[in-house]
Amino acid sequence: MKTSKKYKAIVKIKNNPDGSAYCVKYRFDDLIKFTNFLDQRWQEWKWYNVFSNKDENKGNQLASFTKNNKPKTKSL
Repeated sequence: MKTSKKYKAIVKIKNNPDGSAYCVKYRFDDLIKFTNFLDQRWQEWKWYNVFSNKDENKGNQLASFTKNNKPKTKSL
């Protein structure tokens, strides 16, 4: 049985030519590894909002991070 990831994030990468936000969604367990992934894969990312992807708190926003305010621990 596959286990679900602890967190879900919506990441703003950049603005589209029409001015709307270009965002992507990811599921992950480790905030530090995820942020490092963003730095490598999407160097221009702006911010991301972290949501719970588990049980009773599923869908609740837990935190927000930016390029200048990165997470200091691997979990919340």
